[in-house]
Amino acid sequence: MARRRGLSAEDKALWSRVAATAVPMHPARKQAEPAPAPQPLKKPPTMPQAAPLPLAGLRIGGQPGSGSTRLDLSPPPREALHAQPLRMDHKTHRQMSRGKLAPEARIDLHGMTLAVAQPVLIRFILQAKAEGRRLVLVITGKGREGGPDAPLPVRPGALRHNVPHWLHMPPLNAVVLQVRPAHRRHGGEGAYYVYLRR
Repeated sequence: MARRRGLSAEDKALWSRVAATAVPMHPARKQAEPAPAPQPLKKPPTMPQAAPLPLAGLRIGGQPGSGSTRLDLSPPPREALHAQPLRMDHKTHRQMSRGKLAPEARIDLHGMTLAVAQPVLIRFILQAKAEGRRLVLVITGKGREGGPDAPLPVRPGALRHNVPHWLHMPPLNAVVLQVRPAHRRHGGEGAYYVYLRR
């Protein structure tokens, strides 16, 4: 059955008769004064509108200068590490990159939060330096995405992206000579070779 909106003429007449017979519960109280009619709002002065930005060339992940805008400004760690200048012996670097040098020590940061992993990494690198080691392996894992119900978009592999930054910040930058992604046999994209100074 469809509901009707408003009162019919018959209902309005019935309501008028009932309302006329009503007796106030508290006759001593003054009748409430009707509320003043609302004043129309004044419009704020209009500001000059800026010309809209052209969005025709906007493309996520596009290259700057090609008519598109890149939203993620930081390169992946692998590319950033390969772009760094080589500070170690070329022959040793080639052997290390091919996985021919065996790491003298390794640490696995899987399952650690960023807050826990950073001090553990610092302690491990400084201990390896104190023991006279040159090549160590830091395993971060490839990481996983936040999932469809994650509250914020999360870059997969938080450890994989932060470990190279930590290795180039104090106090580790004083003892680390070179950081490179590991060869497949030592973990590939989920690990880093860290070559320490003498």
